[in-house]
Amino acid sequence: MRFSDVLIKPILTEKANAQQEKLRRYAFKVSRKANKLEIKKAVEGFYGVSVIDVNTTVVPAKTKVRSTKAGMVQGRKPAYKKALVTVAEGESIDLYANI
Repeated sequence: MRFSDVLIKPILTEKANAQQEKLRRYAFKVSRKANKLEIKKAVEGFYGVSVIDVNTTVVPAKTKVRSTKAGMVQGRKPAYKKALVTVAEGESIDLYANI
C-alpha cells in the first residue's frame, strides 16, 4: 500500500490536540486494511519522524437522526479505523502546514 492509501487524514479535535502537546501522540484516520507496521512506515515516510508506538482502534458506526420539514431523517455514519501514533522525544508533526 502507498502512504496515501494508508493515511486518510489527521484527526484534529480538542482531545487530539491535548495529546499532541502533552504526550507527543497524534491521531489519524487510517485505512481499515492497514496494520500497525504499515501505519508506522507511512507516518515515518510521509512526515519524516521516528515513531515509537502505534495504537489502533476501530470506531463503531453510529446512527444519526435529525428532524426536517419532511419529517424525521435517519442515517448512519460509517465505522472507521483510528491510529494513535507516538513520536520520539523532541520530534513533532506540523499538521496545520498542509491546510
